[in-house]
Amino acid sequence: MATLISASELRGRLEAGRRTVLLDVRWVLGRTDGHSEYLAGHLPGAVFVDLPGELADHAQPRRGRHPLPSPELFQESARRWGIDDGDTIVAYDNSGSMAAARVWWMLRNAGVDSVFLLDGGLAAWRSSGYPVEAGEVNPAAGKVTLGAGGMSTIDEQEAAQWHDRGVLLDARAGERYRGEVEPIDPRAGHIPGAVSAPTTGNLAADGTFLPAEELRRRFEALGVEESSTIAVYCGSGVTASHEIAALEIAGYQAALFPGSFSQWSNNPDNPVAMGAEPFDHSTEDAGGPSGTSTAAGSSVGS
Repeated sequence: MATLISASELRGRLEAGRRTVLLDVRWVLGRTDGHSEYLAGHLPGAVFVDLPGELADHAQPRRGRHPLPSPELFQESARRWGIDDGDTIVAYDNSGSMAAARVWWMLRNAGVDSVFLLDGGLAAWRSSGYPVEAGEVNPAAGKVTLGAGGMSTIDEQEAAQWHDRGVLLDARAGERYRGEVEPIDPRAGHIPGAVSAPTTGNLAADGTFLPAEELRRRFEALGVEESSTIAVYCGSGVTASHEIAALEIAGYQAALFPGSFSQWSNNPDNPVAMGAEPFDHSTEDAGGPSGTSTAAGSSVGS
């Protein structure tokens, strides 16, 4: 299945009158102006998707900051967006698909095959000279029937042992992986054994995804092989979806840890590793690995 659609390809679909549902997922961590930016200008006919309200359940320490909503709630949202069975869906944002990838992954997980990310997002559309419109779009309710389980996931227990069976990628910024800063979660650092793979490394300067061969070289340099079993996490399961999209473009399949580090770091029994290198269990001693917090209730960073 294709992952991306270019601005010119999307424009051609729309001009040909081919039914396409456009989803605008304008969201960036720490900001609340996504909807106002959408109202100021969006792709013609695009429906605004509220990531915290429609693509996540209420934050819970045991499930993370953006736990996945139930299939029933997600189906209700998809119907509000006007989606019917068999529709082609294109999701975009204005941040390199970092937010739009969340709804892409969720729709894929719900059994929708014809869903794409607009490569380069709103910036690519505008730079091509294509029109935008202002104001709210309220489509007629759709009748789509969604399922679940179309994409692979892992849980907290599997994440703890993933380095023994495959490659666990941490999609957050490098400074958060290393534990130098942690702006939102209770402890700093990373899941022991995880490899740092910031999502920004998936993109070219214009916000489009790197070509497949470049992405493949990137992931190979991070230890991913043809036979690798891959899982990805981030802070709360949002940008990890972007990493999964990039891996798919490169020819790999990967599982998502939905609760990600926000779930992991809220459990005081989970160890947290610090520094630039994945923890090598061959060097573990009875006192625990250097740079790793193992005691219940311990805290690394703020």
